[in-house]
Parts: sequence; C-alpha cells; structure tokens
Amino acid sequence: MVTEKEVLILIPAFNEQDRIGEVIAGVRRTLPGVLILVVNDGSTDRTAQVSLASGAIVITHPFNLGVGAALQTGYKYSVQRGFKYVVQLDGDGQHPAEYLSVFLSRLNETEADLIIGSRFLHGYGRSGSFFRRMGNATFAKILSFLIREKLTDPTSGYRALKQTILQFCIQDMYGFDYPDADFLLTVHRAGFHIEEIPFEVQARSGGVSQHAGLAPIYYIIKMCLSLFIILLRKRKL
Repeated sequence: MVTEKEVLILIPAFNEQDRIGEVIAGVRRTLPGVLILVVNDGSTDRTAQVSLASGAIVITHPFNLGVGAALQTGYKYSVQRGFKYVVQLDGDGQHPAEYLSVFLSRLNETEADLIIGSRFLHGYGRSGSFFRRMGNATFAKILSFLIREKLTDPTSGYRALKQTILQFCIQDMYGFDYPDADFLLTVHRAGFHIEEIPFEVQARSGGVSQHAGLAPIYYIIKMCLSLFIILLRKRKL
C-alpha cells in the first residue's frame, strides 16, 4: 500500500504567486501528511514566499531554466531523500488535487513506471488554444504509433513516477525543455511502461500560459525535430 510518507508532491512554478497558495492548500486537504516541494523556476514575483508561507519546501533556480529543468531538480531531490514516488502537478491550479488519491491508488495497483493524467480519456473534453489542441492530438497519434500503445495526452503535466523511472530521469542525458512526447518515447525505448488515467482539467484562473501566442507553433516544430533525433539514436536494450 502506497503511503503519504513515501510520496513527494512536486510542483514546478514560474510566476504563480496568485495561484500557488491555493494549489498547495488543495494538496494539503487531499493528502494532509504528504511532503510538498515547489521548484521556483526563477520567478520574478512572490511565488517562493507564498509557497513557503503555505507550508511547502522551496528550491529556487537563480533564473528561469524551463519546466524540464525544474522537474529534474525535483526528481533529484526525491531520489536523494529516498522517496519511492513523485506525483507532479502544475502550479497554475489546472490540476485538481482530489485526483492525487487516485494516482496513489493506481501506483499501488499497476506495474507501470509512469502514470499520466489524461484530459482526453472518458470524454472529459478538450482545453487550450486550437494550435495547442492540434499539437497534442498530432503527437498523441505519432507517439501511439511509435510505441504501439495508445496514449491520448502526451503533453499533460499531471503525472506520477515510480522510483524506477526517477533514477533514469536524474541522469545527465535528461535534457527535455518540455518532457512530453519526446520524453515518453525515450523512456519507452529504455524499457519503462506508461499508462494513463482520466482527470478533468480546471480552467486557468489567471496569468499567462507558457503556451500563449505563437509558442505552440514553435513547440510543434521543436518536438518534431526532437522525436526524429530520438529515433536516430541506438535503442537501449
């Protein structure tokens, strides 16, 4: 049985001072005894101070390194302190904390190394701009074809990881700006197992999404190149 003491809740955050406090409070309501780590990725607002005041442990990057680097910082923290599991969620309030108990239950039942919360299973609907939805649908189909398993939401940041895959993620080869389809293809080729569980996303209450404007177009081009490079690499047996 997975217990709260074995789990680290990881929240990467950049300029989320208006939302991070409620995100932490939501986690506390759902899992009162769990340790919460906020990786403050070079925020220029009071994200770090609000997180500390809300009862989280905070690691601050000196400047913005991106969500991939923020997540790896959290992974390294969890491995160094012997946590068996990490559940990560965004700091903008879009990932409802009540699903954390679902993740913990599934961690106890599954042999998968990585569990992804999918916004597109069980008819929960779509979110985001047209280009973001198009990008997610495109990479879901590409990734499903490449790994011969159906995945519906490779861009979801709501995930649970076991110690097996955490050890892989703290290596120097981990260099994903956005650990999405390219990351999932990499870990699949390394022999790790992935599965999805459904969740219903909440609307962002404010602030500016990192996927605003033309960012999704840049993301699509960059992700296509990244997938191509991964396919050129020798597969790890």
